[in-house]
Amino acid sequence: MTQTLKFTNASRSTFFATVRERVDAYFQTEQISRHANGAMWAKTIFFLTAFVSLYGLILSGWFSLWITLGLSGLLGACCAFIGFNICHDALHGSFSANKNINKVFSLLFNLIGANPYVWTITHNIVHHTYTNIPGHDEDIEVAPGLVRLSPEDPIRPWQRYQHLYAFLLYGLASLSWVVRKDYVKFFQAQIGQHKAQHPRQEYINLFLYKALYYFLFIVLPIVVLDLTWWQFLAGFLMLHFVEGLVLGLVFQLAHVVEGTAFPSPNEAGDIQEAWAVHQLQTTANFAPRSALAGFLCGGLNRQIEHHLFPRICHIHYPALAVIVKQTAQEFELPYLENTSFPSALRSHYRILQKMGRPA
Repeated sequence: MTQTLKFTNASRSTFFATVRERVDAYFQTEQISRHANGAMWAKTIFFLTAFVSLYGLILSGWFSLWITLGLSGLLGACCAFIGFNICHDALHGSFSANKNINKVFSLLFNLIGANPYVWTITHNIVHHTYTNIPGHDEDIEVAPGLVRLSPEDPIRPWQRYQHLYAFLLYGLASLSWVVRKDYVKFFQAQIGQHKAQHPRQEYINLFLYKALYYFLFIVLPIVVLDLTWWQFLAGFLMLHFVEGLVLGLVFQLAHVVEGTAFPSPNEAGDIQEAWAVHQLQTTANFAPRSALAGFLCGGLNRQIEHHLFPRICHIHYPALAVIVKQTAQEFELPYLENTSFPSALRSHYRILQKMGRPA
């Protein structure tokens, strides 16, 4: 059983009380909702239209194999962007003040291959609480034994080459969700410190929505399109490789770059830090001033703001970032940023090199 863990440094909790008060004041002063605005709804319509259009074009059979392969890759990227921009906010309850709207958009997660209920446990509950803590945050367990991201993990001889092969493994993340990970996590007795006690309906949902996904993305294309088995497989793998790579990179560039910490609890099971300060120490932003990154990544390029305020729609993160950064500087706390996507990618690459070698 995973050791019970607590955050114990109450003296440092003043930071979060201050930044939360300032964020509350911002919304009150501007007289705006914490949830989706017009721009957010426009993004939602854009990505859903792109998804339906790409899926329809692939099933039309109008194009050559190479063009269809390219469309499959674009559909994979679109699935990742729907996850970032729509489902992620909905699952955090930040898309809308209306729980039914959040629930409807949460169900879209099934169409990108992942189970929303399992995600809520592994991400919302476990990852957001125990960020980057080895043995507790299962989101940093990427292909255990193959990729070493935490200094607490044992080192293997082949990991000295992980900076060369890790990105290929990231591309398998989406496929793993579809055929393996959701089932494994669902039937685990415990995920982190969360004990599995699933409602009966979630057993039905797991298999029902997986069957729907298999029908839409495996059975229907095989029936409708005049393809050989290997041509279908190439398209299916292309979709998932692009989707998995995009999903994997956005997560890694937010938590596994130079400067982010991987703290371990003491013998009493305590992290001797306040929770909010812990989030600053284990999380980094990338390309924070890039409008394109903000549009595609659903604000997850501003991961610091997301971890501190997950129940606020990501469309507001640019305004929140000014408040959070200023407050962190006042309290002399870290506020980690890589100014661009390439600089964050290079930083992650160097971490892979470092973690793959003996100390």
